[in-house]
Amino acid sequence: QVQLVESGGGLVQPGGSLTLSCATSGVTFRWYSMGWYRQTPGKEREWVASILPPGTSTTYVDSVKGRFTISRDSADNTVYLQMNSMKAEDTAVYYCRARNELSKEDYWGQGTQVTVSS
Repeated sequence: QVQLVESGGGLVQPGGSLTLSCATSGVTFRWYSMGWYRQTPGKEREWVASILPPGTSTTYVDSVKGRFTISRDSADNTVYLQMNSMKAEDTAVYYCRARNELSKEDYWGQGTQVTVSS
């Protein structure tokens, strides 16, 4: 059974930092591209960042470049999103995604709420 479990969300003040984790199980982690997405009520889910296996290629949406860092650890099959200099507009539910580009298998986590507010 495939599982993606996000954690690390919460309330943070503007300018603060937060690190999200996404622990995977039931997939061969090294075969999957990993991504973070976010969604606010009434809006489409937005892609935030991606990392390809084995972890040397990363891409980001312009609004988070220089502030967020995506990384992956093959030892514990986990992907991370380090978020710095956070802004109110970063407030959203953040989702983790695992995608196998060859087989097209595609899995999502349940999401974790991030709120940036003073």
